[in-house]
Amino acid sequence: MIEVLDIAPLASVQDLGRAPYLRYGVSYSGVMDRLALLAGNAMLGNADDLAGIEIQAFPCRFRFREAADFAVTGAGCAVTLDDAPMLPWWAGRAEAGQVLTIAAPRRGARAYLAVSGGIDVPVILNSRSTQFRGAFGGHEGRWLQAGDVLPVGTATAGLAAAGFGAQPPDAALPADFAPEDLQPNTTAVRVLTAGEYELFTEEAQQRFWATAWKISGQSNRAGFRLLGQPLDFAKRLEMRSHGIVPGIVQVPPSGEPIIQMSDAHTAGGYPKIATVIEPDLWRLAQAPLGSRLRFVPVAYRDALVAVRQADAWVATLRRLSGHYRSLCGTGRRP
Repeated sequence: MIEVLDIAPLASVQDLGRAPYLRYGVSYSGVMDRLALLAGNAMLGNADDLAGIEIQAFPCRFRFREAADFAVTGAGCAVTLDDAPMLPWWAGRAEAGQVLTIAAPRRGARAYLAVSGGIDVPVILNSRSTQFRGAFGGHEGRWLQAGDVLPVGTATAGLAAAGFGAQPPDAALPADFAPEDLQPNTTAVRVLTAGEYELFTEEAQQRFWATAWKISGQSNRAGFRLLGQPLDFAKRLEMRSHGIVPGIVQVPPSGEPIIQMSDAHTAGGYPKIATVIEPDLWRLAQAPLGSRLRFVPVAYRDALVAVRQADAWVATLRRLSGHYRSLCGTGRRP
């Protein structure tokens, strides 16, 4: 079991979400940064869909009531186990009674704590994710708070005490598609144009690509609100509500885009100008509030290549961590 000693707001139990239930009006939920959780589970030998803890505000402290292997991924945070510092993107072993502290990130926005066996909260609608709008899933359907005790599932083979690290995706999957004039503190993400793209004026289309949009402080797990010069339609447009998924970029009457994220509604009526490709949603998740975004057009075939690259990175990490854990099990030096 893991005891929450101190926790900043907005931390929650999440897994990969409830995508099959979108058709029934149940939001996606799940982690904002899928690659971070997939990597943490791969490093520990967990199944992909086991739940971890998503941390969006800092600092946080957890006590391991029993010995357990764990991994901290996502944002580049300062991490200590008792008084011993750890690198980000590191998997190690905690003994019973040890305290893990995750401090504010040097880069990125969200950290993830994965444990061997996963956070073993009840499965509801095929997921352990916290669904805040419906107040179900996760730990009692709410944000975590000090004093919570989280059960852990059956662990896999143990790690050596020293542990091992992984190359984070911002190094393994560099943004070589980014515009040459990309400014510091700006994240580039690849998008496909969406259904109503042609209904915007040509000038608005060009501005959509050229603008470094600022992520508003009103952004959250439901959506990222972007600030910049409003986009104009070629003519007045009224639409019926239609299905939406994470990554969709809608434009409300204000003309400032909104990117739908993990806790977005399942339907909406605002026109869609683009959609962020799934392999780049982790880049959005790690973009801090107040930083800026640039949209980069990409062809569908190139989006599929990006999917395969991300999948290959996770598969390689799982293979290498499996080799490390097998050596630990034989008592040989990794």
